[in-house]
Amino acid sequence: MKFYDVYPIYDIEPVKGLGCKLWDKNGIEYLDLFGGHGVISIGHSHPYYLQKISKQINDLIFYSNSFKSSLKDEFAEKLGRLSEYDEFDVFLVNSGAEAIENALKIASFQNGRKKVITLKKAFHGRTTAAIAVTDIPEYRAPINNSVETTYVEINKINDISSKIKSKEYCAVIIEGIQGVGGIHIPEESYIKEIKRLCESTDTIFIIDEIQSGYGRSGKFFAHQYYNIKPDIITIAKGMANGIPAGGVLVSPKFKPVHGRLGSTFGGNQLACAGGIAVLEIMENENLIGNAERIGSYLKKELEAIDGLKEVRGRGLMIGLEFENPVTDLRNKLLYDFRIFTGSSGKNIIRLLPPLCVEENEANYFLEALRKLLRTI
Repeated sequence: MKFYDVYPIYDIEPVKGLGCKLWDKNGIEYLDLFGGHGVISIGHSHPYYLQKISKQINDLIFYSNSFKSSLKDEFAEKLGRLSEYDEFDVFLVNSGAEAIENALKIASFQNGRKKVITLKKAFHGRTTAAIAVTDIPEYRAPINNSVETTYVEINKINDISSKIKSKEYCAVIIEGIQGVGGIHIPEESYIKEIKRLCESTDTIFIIDEIQSGYGRSGKFFAHQYYNIKPDIITIAKGMANGIPAGGVLVSPKFKPVHGRLGSTFGGNQLACAGGIAVLEIMENENLIGNAERIGSYLKKELEAIDGLKEVRGRGLMIGLEFENPVTDLRNKLLYDFRIFTGSSGKNIIRLLPPLCVEENEANYFLEALRKLLRTI
């Protein structure tokens, strides 16, 4: 048996990590400015994190959600306090796509509607409902077309207002910052008007913070720059620093009903221990503040570099758009300077480093980029 070939693979095998550094099986060191799609929030192999999960592995890795778990209670309390959403409840799952599926299900249960509004260039996952609200048609199988979805342009309120007012839609779902779609930020007036329209029509407002949340933007959630609260928030990626974890934060307006939702592995003991450690490290080491500080520094320095069409983002979620495809540039960063980066389409380099990245590491990337752009 071979692994099902669904990913393009770089011929590099990371086997060890520490902070923002990775080493491959040949002992070559790399700077990780991709964080494995933004999953690595507190850095690789943080000693406190390793201590917490090692203890949990020795105690109990998993048991059923049918039994009490003080770890779930502790995780929920810490998440509510640090995110400033302590009045919300959290339903724990294993991934971002699973969080989206359950968020849409909760919304549809609440108002009995089926249709969903989402944004052009949206990415919410690859499972049934998640891919239906993702603007990548070639990823959808015929079976995924069961969710009726309307796509609208970001930041154009006239495109969305009449649709919400029709009261035909169960939910509006948007990303705190569009990730795969190119690091596009919703405007404050746009977000606030969607919130107002949803409240007046019993339409559920869902904000997907799977990539833009957990401190990455310089606030716990990217939408907190606008001083609004949606009805539902989805989280995943950075929650447990690599242990599979996801969640749905739901406002008090939603009343839970036994049997409607479930997740065999969601909220397991190991994931909760990892999640608790992540929140404690984020708070004790002020990683959200570091994301804002280093992100602002990076963005300012990048905007001064000739050869970039545009720099977008907040905190440590940054998109560098170029006039031409970035494949060769990313390969040179990887193979010549040993720097991992991501992409958002053909012309955009996406940076999602661990929130502990330091200024000297940012400077190494900046100098590498300057050198490469001088040779193009």
